Amino acid sequence: MQTLVDTHCHLNLNLFQDDLVEVLERSREAGIARILIPAIDLETSRSAIALCEQDERLYAAVGVHPNDAGTWNKQTLMELRELAKHPRVAAIGEIGLDYYRDHAPHALQVEILHEQLALAAELGKPVILHNREAMDDLWPILSSWRMDLARNGAELAEHPGVFHAFDGDAAKASQIIAEKFWIGVGGPVTFKNAHSRQEMVRGLPIANLLLETDAPFLAPHPWRGRRNEPGYIPFICQKVAEIHHLSFEETARETSRNANILLGWEPVIERNG
Repeated sequence: MQTLVDTHCHLNLNLFQDDLVEVLERSREAGIARILIPAIDLETSRSAIALCEQDERLYAAVGVHPNDAGTWNKQTLMELRELAKHPRVAAIGEIGLDYYRDHAPHALQVEILHEQLALAAELGKPVILHNREAMDDLWPILSSWRMDLARNGAELAEHPGVFHAFDGDAAKASQIIAEKFWIGVGGPVTFKNAHSRQEMVRGLPIANLLLETDAPFLAPHPWRGRRNEPGYIPFICQKVAEIHHLSFEETARETSRNANILLGWEPVIERNG
């Protein structure tokens, strides 16, 4: 079976507490070799790491989501730094800006984003990025951060992070990948009415795409509206393969290799040619 990865899956949320063992077994049967569990606050950062210690396929990202910026205090950065040193922590995230739900003041969201980007630079770990209706503020911050990384000769400048569940247009996506960031593609690309998202994905090189579920959210067709889970990654992979006129196997290989490069997973899957 072809090896696949899920680069964004919230297995540590309560919606999985009753049947996590079964969910993980289904993901194994579906050929999912690695799963990244992003956090939204300190508590979920800890629980993500705890899960990773129980299953060798699991890795964590630690961080504070913009909607949870109100949980930030003087100790948060210090605790995140210590958590991020755990060998199963592959990234800092889920971090970014969210002006849609407006659960935290914009200035506070920006402040903790800067703090966590600095932590990522300090530790050399990529970032898992969240954006909702905030790109005008988010992109200048990220572009400047990545420029500083490159100026300082940091290896992280070559693989700084991924825009999780990206829903922007092709022009912005092209600008993002020009700065070495990846684009996360999830369940919505399979929706029958997702023509603009499919066109955006069609216009991007497969070398810049990652597969993700964002489970338990955003289940792909035909499970739209139900709980998502990592075992549904093959349906997202199949749709991306169709969009790019590639085989399922080639799409799985290329997107998994991209994840391996970004997150430091081994073995790296080599491209042909």
